[in-house]
Amino acid sequence: MAITVFAASTLSGCATPQQSAQATQPIKAVYHLTTGIETAAAALNNIQNHLNADPKARIVVVTNGPGIDFMIQDAKDSRGREFSSTVSTLAGRGVEFRVCNNTLVTRNISPDKLLMEGKVVPSGVAEAAQLQAREGFVYIKP
Repeated sequence: MAITVFAASTLSGCATPQQSAQATQPIKAVYHLTTGIETAAAALNNIQNHLNADPKARIVVVTNGPGIDFMIQDAKDSRGREFSSTVSTLAGRGVEFRVCNNTLVTRNISPDKLLMEGKVVPSGVAEAAQLQAREGFVYIKP
C-alpha cells in the first residue's frame, strides 16, 4: 500500500523554513535588451517603476545586438533625450549594466565608447542564460 505524505506546513498554510528564507531574499531580475533605443527607453522606465515598487530588487540589464545602442555615449531617444543620466541614476540604485562583447566586435565599437556604467561581458546571450540558470534570476524581456 502506497502512502502519500504532504508536508504539514503546506496543508496548514505555514511556510517551510526554505520558503521563509526565499521570501526574505531580494527578487533578482535580468532585463534582456536586444532591440533598439525606443525599447531601451521604455525598459529603463520599467526598471525605475520596478525599483519604486521593490527597492530591494537586484536588477541586471543585459544588452546585445541593437540593444546595446542606448549604452553608447551620447545616444538619444526619439525625443532627443540622452540615456546617460537615467543609466547613472539607475546604477546609483544598484542596477548593473552588462554589454555583449560579441556585439561590440561585430559592430566594430570600441568599449571606451560605452557609458562608464557598462561592464563588457563575453556574450550577452550567455550572460542572460547564466543569470537565470545558475544565479536564480527571473527573465524579463521588454
